[in-house]
Amino acid sequence: MSAVGYGYLLDALKLAALPLRCPAQVRPVTRLTRIGDTLSVPQAMAPAEGDHLGHVLFAIKHEGINLSVLAQALPEIPVAVFEAALASAPNGIYLRKACFLREAFTGVQIAQPKPVAGKFIPLFDPERYVTGPARRNSRWRVEFNGIGSLNYCATVERTAEIEELLGHDILGRARAFIQSLPPVMMDRAINWAYLHETRDSFAIEREAASEEKSRRFIRLLRQAHDRRPLSEDYLVGLQNAAVSNPLDLAAAFRHEQNYLSNGSRGAAGVTYVPPPPELCRELMDELMAFANDAASAIDPLVAAGVVSFGFVLLHPFMDGNGRLSRFLVHHSLCRAGALENGLLLPVSVAMKREEKRYLDALQDFSRAAREFWEVRWLDAENLTFEFVGHPAIYRYWDATLGVAFTLEMARRALEVELHEETLFLARYDAVYRAVDERYDVRGSDLANLVMMCLSNNGVVSQNRRRQFQYTVPEAVFDCIEQLAREQLAAQDGESSPSA
Repeated sequence: MSAVGYGYLLDALKLAALPLRCPAQVRPVTRLTRIGDTLSVPQAMAPAEGDHLGHVLFAIKHEGINLSVLAQALPEIPVAVFEAALASAPNGIYLRKACFLREAFTGVQIAQPKPVAGKFIPLFDPERYVTGPARRNSRWRVEFNGIGSLNYCATVERTAEIEELLGHDILGRARAFIQSLPPVMMDRAINWAYLHETRDSFAIEREAASEEKSRRFIRLLRQAHDRRPLSEDYLVGLQNAAVSNPLDLAAAFRHEQNYLSNGSRGAAGVTYVPPPPELCRELMDELMAFANDAASAIDPLVAAGVVSFGFVLLHPFMDGNGRLSRFLVHHSLCRAGALENGLLLPVSVAMKREEKRYLDALQDFSRAAREFWEVRWLDAENLTFEFVGHPAIYRYWDATLGVAFTLEMARRALEVELHEETLFLARYDAVYRAVDERYDVRGSDLANLVMMCLSNNGVVSQNRRRQFQYTVPEAVFDCIEQLAREQLAAQDGESSPSA
C-alpha cells in the first residue's frame, strides 16, 4: 500500500520526523476512512507520485498540521510550483496555509498573481486542536493560532479525554472545595499538600526527601505564588534550590550535552538525548516566552502541561530537570491566577500513583527522538553524541499525551488526594475529640494511635498495643478502634470536613 500525504513526504524527501500517529495510505476503500491507526485513502483521492505540493495540500486538509514535517518538506518544493498552483487557485484555503508556512520557514516570498481575497483562516482548526491567540498574516490572510510560535510550537489535539477533562472545570472546583472548608481545616489541608507534593516529587526521582531537602522544596513551591516571569536567572536560582549536591548547581543553561540512561553500560543504556546545547538555549527562550504570556492566552492547565513537559524534554540543566518540571505546573497555574491563597494541587502525589503513565507520556517523545542520535561509547563513562536529525524534531512537538496526563493528574489531585486527606483529617478530629473527652491520655500518644488506627482500617495492631501498653490503658485501644470503625463506616457526606 502506497503512502499518502505526510507519509509520502517522509519517504520521498527522506525527512527526519517522529512516527506519524495516523499515517495515510492508499487502500481498497471508496471513501476516506480511518481504520485503526491508519487513514485509508481511495486511489482516486491520492495525489500523483512526484506531486509533492499535492501531498502537502492533502496532508494539511485531511491529516491536520504537522509543523515538524512541513518545516522540512515545504523548502524542498520550488517556489515556481507554488506560483503555478496560485495561478489556478489564488484563494485556496490549504494552498494559502502552505504558502504562508513556506515563506515563514524560508524567508523567501512567493509571487501572488493577485492579492488574496476572503476571510482570515486559522492555521490550526480550533475544532481539532487546542489553540492559542490568533496572530494575523495579512499577505495570505492566515491566522497563526498555535501554542507557542513558529520557532517553537506544541500541538494538542482535542481528544475525547481532553475535551471531557477541559469541561470538568478542575480549577474552579478546586477553589470552591478549599473555600468550603473551615479555615483551620483549609490550612491543614494545604500544609499536607505541600508536604506530600514535596515527598512524592522526590520519590518519582527515586530519591528520599530529607528534612532539609523537604524544607527547601516547600519553600520553592511557595515561590510559585510570587508569579515571577520565567527567565534564565530565575530558573537557575530554582535549580540551585531544588538540588542538594553542590557539584550539580548550575550557573546557566547547560553548555554541554546531557542524556538519560537506564543504567546499562555504554551507548545501549542511553534512553533519551535532549537537543544540543545551542538549540536547547534557543528553544528555552521560546518556551519561557510562551510560559510568561500563556496566563491570558490559553487554559491554565493546558499551558501547565505544555510548559512542564516541554521543559523536561529540553532538559536545560544537568540535574534537577524532573523536579523543576513539576514545579512549573504550579508556577503556570499561579501565574494565571488559577491558584490563590496558597492553594496547591498535589499533582506529584497523583503522578506517583500513576508513574507508568507519566513515563509513557514522556517516552512517547523521548524514545522516537533517540533514533536521531548516533551515540558512541569511548571508555568508562565517556560517550560521544552526534545529532543526525533535524531541529524541527524538537522545535515542533505533539503535547497531546502530556496535556491529557496533566489534566487527569490535576483532577485526581483534587477529587482523590485532597478530598481523601480532608476526610481523613475530619475523621481524625472526631475520634481524637471523643477519646480525649473520655480518657486522660498523653496527647502525642493519642494522636499517633488515632492516625495509625485510621490508616489501618480501624484496627490498633498488636504491635501498637504492646508499644503503648505502659502509657495507654487497654480500654483506650478498644475505644479508638470502635470510634474509628464508626467513622470509616459512615457515608462521606455524614463525615464531611465542613460538618
